[in-house]
Amino acid sequence: MTQSTVPADRSKQPKPAKPRPDFPLYPHLSGKWAKTIRGRTHYFGTWDDPEGALREYLDQKDDLYAGRVPRSRTGALTVAGLGNEFLRHCRAKMEAGDLSPRTYRDYVSTTDRIVRVLGKGGTVEGLGPADFARLRADIASTRGPVSLSNEITRARVVFHFAFKNLLIAAPVQYGMALQRPSKKTLRQAKAKNGKRMFDAEECRQLIDHAHTPELKAMMMLGLNCGFGNSDCSKLPLDALDLDAGWLDYPRPKTGIPRRCPLWPETVAALREVLGRRERRDRLHAAKAGGPSPTVFLTKFGTLYENDQTTVTNEFAKVLDRLGLRRPGRGFYTLRHVFRTVADSTRDFPACRAIMGHCDDSMDAVYREGVDDARLVAVVEHVRAWLWPEGMGQ
Repeated sequence: MTQSTVPADRSKQPKPAKPRPDFPLYPHLSGKWAKTIRGRTHYFGTWDDPEGALREYLDQKDDLYAGRVPRSRTGALTVAGLGNEFLRHCRAKMEAGDLSPRTYRDYVSTTDRIVRVLGKGGTVEGLGPADFARLRADIASTRGPVSLSNEITRARVVFHFAFKNLLIAAPVQYGMALQRPSKKTLRQAKAKNGKRMFDAEECRQLIDHAHTPELKAMMMLGLNCGFGNSDCSKLPLDALDLDAGWLDYPRPKTGIPRRCPLWPETVAALREVLGRRERRDRLHAAKAGGPSPTVFLTKFGTLYENDQTTVTNEFAKVLDRLGLRRPGRGFYTLRHVFRTVADSTRDFPACRAIMGHCDDSMDAVYREGVDDARLVAVVEHVRAWLWPEGMGQ
C-alpha cells in the first residue's frame, strides 16, 4: 500500500472496468486499484493485476479498518508499524489526560529517530545489537549525557511496548548497545553545568523583567509554591481562592494533593492575569467551543501547553535578555529554588505537602495532614529570602 500521484500518461487512459460486480476496489487515475477506508484513500496493485491487488487488500484490510498500520506481507511487525502503533497508544493517553503534550512530543521525536535510523521497512524482530548501537550513536551525536539518557529510556519504552502488547513474540535484544550513560558520567555532566539554582537577586530580576503578566504570575507560582511548567499551564480556575490567599491543586504529574498559601504578591499577579482574560476567553471559546477552565491562556486564546508559545520558551526569552541562561537552567529551576530554600525550615512534610511530592515513609502512613500554619511558615521563609529588605512586601 503506497500513496500515489497521477502519472502523465495515465491521465488520458480510460479506466478499466471492475473484473466483477462484487470487486471491492475501484480503478484510480494513478494506475492502481484503490479503496477509501476511514476517510483516507489506500492503493493496491496495478490495473493490469486486479487479483493481485485484491490479495493485497485482503491482507491489509483488517488493520486498515482498525486504524492500524498494516504489517509486512510476511506478518512481521515493521519498525514503521511499531512507531505508528506506539504513537497511537500515546495519543490516546494524552487525550485521556494521562500523558502531557510535551511528553507526547518527546515520544514523537524519539519514534521518528528510530524509524529514520533503523529503516521503516525492517522488521522489529530482525533487529540486533548492531542496529541499536547505530541508534545510540545517532542519539549521542545530538545529545548531552542527561538528554542521551532520557532519549535512550524513551527508545526502550517503544520496544518494550511491542512485547508487552504481544506485537512481537519475544523481547528485543539490545545487547550492550542501548545502555544509558553511567551514573558517574551523569554526575560529571551535572557538575560541569553547575547547580540548577538562581540566587535571590536573579529571581527578583526575572520577576521584574517578565514581559507579560501571565509569565510574571507563573514565576511567582514557581517561587511561592514550587510550580513547574505543567503545573502552571494546567492550573484550573477552581483551584484558586484569592480572597483567602490559598491554592488547592493536585499535582498533574502524580495526582498527589497539594495545598499552598499564596503571597500577597502572587495574589496580585494572578488577579492581573484574570483581569485580562475576557478577550482571550472569547478567542478560546471560538476555537474550542467553550470557555477555558484554566487560569492561563496565550494571547491567541490557546492553552500554554498546547501552543508553541510554551512556558519554557517564554521564560527562555527573559533568561536571554538578562544573560542568565546556561545549561540546566529553565523555568523548572524555580521549583528547585523553592525546595532548596524551603528545606532550611527543616519542616520536610510541609515542604512535600506544598510541592506535591510523594512520601513513602511510615510516618506518612499515620500523618493525616499538615497544619496550615506550618505551610504558611514555609512559604513565608522563602518570601523573606526573596525579599530580605521587604521590597516585594
